[in-house]
Amino acid sequence: MHMKLFKQKLNDKTMWAKLAFPAMFCVTVFMLYPFVYSLILSLYSHKGLYSEWVGLGNYVRMMQDQVFRKALGNNLLFLAVQVPIMLVLGLLYAYILQTDRLKFRGFFRMALFLPCVTSLVAYSIVFRTMFMNDGLINQILLKLNLISQPIQWLTNKTTARIVVILALCWRWTGYNAMYYIAGLQTIPRDMIEAARIDGCNVFQEFFKVVVPQLKQVIIFTSITSTIGTLQLFDEVTTLTKGGPANSTMTVSYYIFKQSFELNNNYGYSAAMSWVIVVLIAVLSLIQLRATKEE
Repeated sequence: MHMKLFKQKLNDKTMWAKLAFPAMFCVTVFMLYPFVYSLILSLYSHKGLYSEWVGLGNYVRMMQDQVFRKALGNNLLFLAVQVPIMLVLGLLYAYILQTDRLKFRGFFRMALFLPCVTSLVAYSIVFRTMFMNDGLINQILLKLNLISQPIQWLTNKTTARIVVILALCWRWTGYNAMYYIAGLQTIPRDMIEAARIDGCNVFQEFFKVVVPQLKQVIIFTSITSTIGTLQLFDEVTTLTKGGPANSTMTVSYYIFKQSFELNNNYGYSAAMSWVIVVLIAVLSLIQLRATKEE
C-alpha cells in the first residue's frame, strides 16, 4: 500500500515542481539575476549614489582608456606565454609520474599537487620575499657569479611579468597534471605495449600514442586555464599590485580598482566584465572548433 502511494507521488508532476522550485529559485536569484543586472548596469555611469544612462558610452570609453588596453594586453600576454608552458609541463610531469619503474610516485604526486592547495597569501609572501633585492634568488645568482648586482625583480616591467608567470606556473601546473594522470590511467596498457613492440621509442610513444588519447583532457585543461588567466586577479594583487607602471595590471584587477579604489563607477566596471565574458566565450569556441574531430 505504501509503495503504491509512493509510486503515485513519483508520477505527480506537482510534487516534482515543488522539489525543483528551491533549486530553480537559487539559480534565478544567485546566477540569472546578477547576470542580467550586470548587463543593465554596464549601460549606466555611476557617480557616488547617482547613476546616469550612457548607453554604450562605457564601451566607447574602454576603447579610449589606455590603462584598460594595457591591462587587456597583459592578460593576453600571460595567456600566450604562461598557459602553453603550464600545459606542456603538466603533461610531461604526468607522463613521468605514471612510469611504472618510478619509485616514490605517491610522494612526487603529492609534492606536485601541493602548491594548488597552498594558501594564496602565504605563497605570494614567499615569492615576494624570494624575489626582493636582497632575496634568496638574487643571493643565489650572486654566489654563482651569474649576475654582478641584484636584479630589481618587482620594480622592472619585464622581470615583474616573469615573476607573475613563474608564480602561476608553480601554483597551477600540478593542478593540470592531476587531470593528465587520471587520463593516462584510462589508456589501455595493450595499446602502449603494442606501440613498444612495433618499435616506438619514448618520444614516438608520447606524441603518437599518449597525446592523441588525452586530446579531450588537454582541451578541457586548455579552456579552464584560458578562463583562469583572463580572470587573473589574486597573484597580481598580492605580488605586484599591477605595477610597475601597469606592466602587470590585469583587467580583473583594474575592475576592482575602478569599483572600490578609484571612481566607484560600477557601470564602467560591469562593462569591462562583459568584455572578459565575451573574450572567454570567443577563445573557448575557437579552441573547441580547432580541436574538433572530423
